[in-house]
Amino acid sequence: MKSLSKLLVASIMMIPGMALANPACPICTIAIGAGVGVAESLGVPTSVVGLWAGALLTLLGYWMIKFFDNRGWKFFGRNALLIGMSVAMIGFAYVGDIDYTPVWICNVLYIDPILFGAIVGMIVFILVEKLYEFMKRKNGGHAHFPFERVVLPVVVLALFSWLFCACM
Repeated sequence: MKSLSKLLVASIMMIPGMALANPACPICTIAIGAGVGVAESLGVPTSVVGLWAGALLTLLGYWMIKFFDNRGWKFFGRNALLIGMSVAMIGFAYVGDIDYTPVWICNVLYIDPILFGAIVGMIVFILVEKLYEFMKRKNGGHAHFPFERVVLPVVVLALFSWLFCACM
């Protein structure tokens, strides 16, 4: 009888269902904060960590926009607000895990390298997404190659990471 009930439970669990995701998770910001220490021990500049963190948080903002679209929640300035709020989550990493230590960047900006990298990562990710949409529209609504939407931002962020490592 027990094996029959286990088989029934296993069968029910295999029924496809809707997957739910919470893109505004504080776990990501904690992981970013913890990742800074690991990256520093590996010799990765903190601005590079911030670059990828900013891109990740921007991606979470895009997921939140899709969530709002699915719910039909539309209001003025929604997209900018959601992207801004998701990138602002980097601030929670400064509350407990990271000390705000500003440095001169290219003798122009006096800002923390992680925060600078997060802002640049956000801008780069948004521009690459706009570029992808433009390229897709020019190609008749189709990507040029499989996983182009993934490859394009990763390659551009990797180039910016190399640039950050060379300059800072």
